[in-house]
Amino acid sequence: MERKEFLSLIGLGSASAFAAVCMGGCAKSAGANSSSVTPAPTNVNITLDLTQTANAALATAGGYIYTGGIIVAKTMAGNFIAVAQSCTHEGVTIRYEGANQRFYCASHGATFSNTGAVTGGPANTSLKQYSTSLNGNILTVSS
Repeated sequence: MERKEFLSLIGLGSASAFAAVCMGGCAKSAGANSSSVTPAPTNVNITLDLTQTANAALATAGGYIYTGGIIVAKTMAGNFIAVAQSCTHEGVTIRYEGANQRFYCASHGATFSNTGAVTGGPANTSLKQYSTSLNGNILTVSS
């Protein structure tokens, strides 16, 4: 076997192995993997004191915090909303984009309305929504 032929075979073999690894990785992220999605919290009864430093982001329209598997946000209109913090596509933690009035998953681009309804894939299941009520400086999030 000549050197040129040998190097060509090694290069082809390496490229094939690399392609197989890449294709396997793509297959895993192509669709929802329900086993990796954290279930939405149930029996929720969370009390947040809005005067505490840990909850300071909720003083600003568009601000949000994570607590107990839930993302709590303050809309641009000043209302409080809460949904499960894990994207229903692959369980990645979502964030709130107040200016766009949506929840957003930066990993795959899924978008959800303020109510948690899917507005853009790849997710096809809504986020679980929780009730919020404000009494003075105390915000309660419940299921």
